[in-house]
Amino acid sequence: MPDPSADLDLVVPPGPGLRSGLVVPAAELEERFSRSSGPGGQGVNTTDSRVELWWDPSTSTMLSDRQRERVLATLGPQLVGGRVRVVASEHRSQRRNRRAARDRLAALLREALAPPRPARRATKPTKGSQRRRLDAKKRRSEIKSGRARPTGDG
Repeated sequence: MPDPSADLDLVVPPGPGLRSGLVVPAAELEERFSRSSGPGGQGVNTTDSRVELWWDPSTSTMLSDRQRERVLATLGPQLVGGRVRVVASEHRSQRRNRRAARDRLAALLREALAPPRPARRATKPTKGSQRRRLDAKKRRSEIKSGRARPTGDG
């Protein structure tokens, strides 16, 4: 018999920084439900369709120490009380909002665990581009000096 909480686990697909992907167990996630302000007709004031998903990376058992440091460094400004908070309220049903919140959290984790891009290596402009730039400046200067009023020497 399949585990009923298996579909509640957060599955982060493989990608840069996550060679084999990541599965955050449902026990590490906290969900809160409240009334959504969006569409819903008569049921908007009676159903708790807004989903608030919380996850604490510092206590997660699924991350290695290196991954934990990277997540905390990358998501540091977004953390609320040391935890990641994701809110979804764009759908009318709670189930779809739960899926949207989990998808957003998975995307945040993939971005946070991706290795940083290499620093830009500064390069010199080529001789040809330097020459073309100076020629263009000379042409522009000649055009502008041609607009000057004639002197009374002539």
